Amino acid sequence: MIMIQSVLLLVLFLVELGSLAAFGYWGFHMDKGMLMKILLGIGTPLVVAIIWGTFIAPKASIPVSLPLRALLQLIVFTLAAAALYAAGQKQLAVGFLAVALLDWTLVHAMKL
Repeated sequence: MIMIQSVLLLVLFLVELGSLAAFGYWGFHMDKGMLMKILLGIGTPLVVAIIWGTFIAPKASIPVSLPLRALLQLIVFTLAAAALYAAGQKQLAVGFLAVALLDWTLVHAMKL
């Protein structure tokens, strides 16, 4: 059972990193000027990482209740999938969201 829990937490961490990558990909693939692409491609993942570290991370500087934390995770994962979809990566977006939701559900069902 410990092995399954470890794998689920690893996948959740990889989904978190994938979310940051998705936001960066979206930003750099906008139909805007180079400056805007750089700002969105670097700025969006940076803002999300700051929000994650402040409210969602296990050692968050401002911890929130478990239900709110779970909701914030869902919002980040859903927005990351939407960013991939908007950047033209429709199949990747669907696959990412499926993995994220499945792992998120299992992590919270097992109270990890």
